[in-house]
Amino acid sequence: MTRTLILGGTTEASNLARALADRGDDALFSYAGRTAAPVAQPLPTRVGGFGGVAGLLAFIAQNHITRVIDATHPFAAQMSRNAHAASTQAGIPLAAFERAPWAETAADNWTHLPSIEAAAASLPQVPTRVFLAIGKQALSVFANHPQHHYLLRLVDQPAAPLPLPHTTVTLARGPFDVAGDIALLRDHETKLIIAKNAGGTGAEAKLIAARELGLRVLMIQRPAVPPRTTFARLDDILAWLDHTTDRGV
Repeated sequence: MTRTLILGGTTEASNLARALADRGDDALFSYAGRTAAPVAQPLPTRVGGFGGVAGLLAFIAQNHITRVIDATHPFAAQMSRNAHAASTQAGIPLAAFERAPWAETAADNWTHLPSIEAAAASLPQVPTRVFLAIGKQALSVFANHPQHHYLLRLVDQPAAPLPLPHTTVTLARGPFDVAGDIALLRDHETKLIIAKNAGGTGAEAKLIAARELGLRVLMIQRPAVPPRTTFARLDDILAWLDHTTDRGV
C-alpha cells in the first residue's frame, strides 16, 4: 500500500492533487494555513503546521505515509528542511515538485540579492514608490525604511496594522496578466520592484511589466535547502510516484 503526502500551497501542488485524485491514488494534502481561504483540493486536506520535524514524523507514522512530495513555495525553506529531515528519519522517499526560477534577460534591470534583508538594505535613501511583491510575512524588515511608499498585493486583507507608514494594499489572487500589471505599476507611479524569485507563470507578469516600463527589480534569490530529487513537470513527478510504487517502497 502506498500513501502520498503532498505539502502544498502552490499551483504545482494543486495540479498534482487533481492528477492523483483523477487516477484514484491514496493521498493527503497539507496547507500551511497562511491564507484565510486556501484553494479547495480534491483530496483529504489538513491545514496548519506540524510542529517541526518531530510533529511531521508523528503525522507520517500515524497516517501511514509512504512518500512525501514537497510542493511548497520555493521560499518556504523551513518546511522543506523539515520535510527532508522527517522523510530521511522515517526512511521514506521524498521528491520536490518545484517550478524553475525566473531567468534574467538582456532587457531586464535586475539586482540579485541573497535575502529580504539585503533587498531592504539596497533601497535608496531618497523616498521611492516601491512595489513590495514579497507577501506579508516579512514586512517588518522594511520598517527601518519608512520614507518609501510601498504597494502591496495580498490575497487577504491584513488582520493587524502594517509596520509601514506609507502603504497601499490591493487584494488579488493570481495568476496575473501583463496588461493588468503594467496598469497597476503606472497607476501607482511605481519606480522599483522587490520580488522573490518564485518562478512560474502566475506572478511573472510583474517582471514582464517591469521590463516594458524600464523599472529596476531587486530580485531575492531562493534560500538554500538540502539536496533532494526535484521535478518541474507534472508528468515527471507522476512517473517518479509510479516508480516508487512499482518498487514497493
